[in-house]
Amino acid sequence: QVQLLESGGGLVQAGGSLTLSCAASGITFSNCAMGWFRQAPGKELEFVAAIGWSDYNSVYADVVKGRFTISRDNPKSTGYLQMNSLKPEDTAVYYCAAVLRPIATMRRDAYDYWGQGTQVTVSS
Repeated sequence: QVQLLESGGGLVQAGGSLTLSCAASGITFSNCAMGWFRQAPGKELEFVAAIGWSDYNSVYADVVKGRFTISRDNPKSTGYLQMNSLKPEDTAVYYCAAVLRPIATMRRDAYDYWGQGTQVTVSS
């Protein structure tokens, strides 16, 4: 049974930083592309960042480019989302997702496995 468990969310002031983690089990993590998505209250789920097998294969939404960094640690079967210069509009539930493919993808429907989400709240 594949499980993705997010952690690291919380309350932070604008301009602050948080690092989200996504621990995978029941799957060969090194064979997965991984993505982060978020959903703010009353809004659609939106793509944030994704990474393929290689750290060089990553893609970001324009609204987070330059502020967020996605990475992975395959021996630990864990992915990360480092979030800097946080803004109130970054407030959302953040979800990690995984799919058995080598290349990062922004497409929500490409992902087969999803975590339960972690709340990030940025105060102004």
